[in-house]
Amino acid sequence: MPPTVTTQPPLHDTAAAAVARIAAASRRTQQPQSRSDLVSLAMGEPDFDTPERVTEAAHAALRAGRTHYSPLLGEPALREALAAKLTATAGTPASAGDVLITQGGTAGLAASILSLVDPGDKVVIPDPTYSLYGDLVAMAGGTVVPVPLAADLHWDLDRLADALTDAKLFVFCNPVNPTGIVHGREELEALAALLDGTPTIVVSDEAYSDLDYTGRPFTSALSVDGLRERTVYCQTFSKSYAMTGWRVGYLWGPSPLIQAAARVHNTFNGSVNTVIQDAALVAVESCDDDVARMRAAYQERGELMRRELSAIPGLTLSAPEGAFYQFPRYDIDLPSVEVVAALRTHHGVAVRPGSEFGARGEGHLRLSYAASPQSITEGVRRLAAGLSALR
Repeated sequence: MPPTVTTQPPLHDTAAAAVARIAAASRRTQQPQSRSDLVSLAMGEPDFDTPERVTEAAHAALRAGRTHYSPLLGEPALREALAAKLTATAGTPASAGDVLITQGGTAGLAASILSLVDPGDKVVIPDPTYSLYGDLVAMAGGTVVPVPLAADLHWDLDRLADALTDAKLFVFCNPVNPTGIVHGREELEALAALLDGTPTIVVSDEAYSDLDYTGRPFTSALSVDGLRERTVYCQTFSKSYAMTGWRVGYLWGPSPLIQAAARVHNTFNGSVNTVIQDAALVAVESCDDDVARMRAAYQERGELMRRELSAIPGLTLSAPEGAFYQFPRYDIDLPSVEVVAALRTHHGVAVRPGSEFGARGEGHLRLSYAASPQSITEGVRRLAAGLSALR
């Protein structure tokens, strides 16, 4: 008898349904850093080095043997320092017991969304916005309801009011990636009014909160009555302190929500390493001057990029209110992914397609001015040449 042949299913058919949901929903693309033949204005990453005192704190922690497991919620000293910072932001006492140290802002967003969203739950997000939110909702099996922005790239409150009916969650960032706008107090108070009397939870991603150029004090969702009590606040050290590669962030919010997020984070991440938390503590306690220095540089670079872009025919620029992004609309009749591919392949400049951030981002490009002034000037020069060639 011939031997029995057992046919194995293809390996790609064995993945969990969550993988297929993410693949179907995701708009995220990997963009390159600058190299000899390419100027990248695609990376949302500071080009500054981490402040030296933070790096030295990590070296000191290693020399002191701080190489063992940390408590699952995070190092007590760091959580206490962050609670003091949060108390000042919220205008009400913040308990260190409700601070969760996470593996960067990404893990904080994942822990909060995955701990709140069940299959079929309605989750409202602005369109366009940071694409990770939709991916995480898809992973959890929830239903994303994108809400188009108004013409000025702020919230369309009438559309938002309709969309929020029976929503489990509303997720937004402020200042905004990719548009660079800042939601002020009046806008946040309007959101609080829309949510009054509802059980909808808010996840407020304030990764760029130190990068506000409006001349007004930045308004956190934590400082707004009616939002504070329903908000999971997500923060990272990546942007303010130029610590992208260190992978440390934190959550704060109502105790039951943070406990739920901690359960998820502890399951798939465990604790953040001790050395990095010691360094993060130094950043919180002694790097305000570094943050101010970098913020001033970003503001200057944003103005430089806007001047350079304003000379390109057919671009409609966004207002550089915060973060470090410009989100211009172009008038060429091509999808943004094709425009980006042509710019990268034929003109040596990398930017991000607006469609990565939602259907309403189509027709836009996202440029980062976290790059050096030289890269901004040269990158925009190449962008201008590329757009001219595409006409």
